[in-house]
Amino acid sequence: MGRMMSTDRLLAFAALSFLLIVIPGPSVVFVIGRALAQGRRAALTTVVGNTIGAYLLVVAVAFGVGSVVERSVLVFTLLKLAGAGYLVYLGVKAWRERGSLRAAFTDGGVRHGGLRTFWEGFAVGVTNPKTIVFFAAVLPQFVDRPQGHVPLQMLLLGLVFNAIALVSDSVWGLAAATARDWFARSPRRLSMVGGIGGLSMIGLGVTVAVTGRKD
Repeated sequence: MGRMMSTDRLLAFAALSFLLIVIPGPSVVFVIGRALAQGRRAALTTVVGNTIGAYLLVVAVAFGVGSVVERSVLVFTLLKLAGAGYLVYLGVKAWRERGSLRAAFTDGGVRHGGLRTFWEGFAVGVTNPKTIVFFAAVLPQFVDRPQGHVPLQMLLLGLVFNAIALVSDSVWGLAAATARDWFARSPRRLSMVGGIGGLSMIGLGVTVAVTGRKD
């Protein structure tokens, strides 16, 4: 693997992935919501489903989708703006509904089975616009084409991204599950969580929209 891809390139990708993952996006907000409503086990099941869903995107990019996006400025721009628009939409929605997290406590948090929780996490992971834009528009730029094995390089980079995401999302989920009693004591605290998550997504959407290609 070391011969196929330089350590510097791998570390640069890992650093960029970390910065993207640490900013709470749709997946993190979803995991936190699950942790607050249903506790630790539901949060971790959601994280596993989410991570597998995200890796399916890596496979799609590695075997064709990425090259189409990379070659076409129009496709790249449309994908980027669609993802950015959706992030802003989710952010505005989260901001407007920031008081609704209280319902997770007042109705006792309807518990779902592990399999359903897994599939809902998977659905969020595979449709996460932040991840789609990152894999389709950024991941191909870190491939060392002269070395060959391009799809394999992309799969390796995707593993690095998903490993970081798995750890980060699990920490968010466990922290939220641990803090759920503290949040439950104050509706204002719950509203604050929803508001911060909403503003983060709006900011991320605007950032994605104004970010250009590194050609």
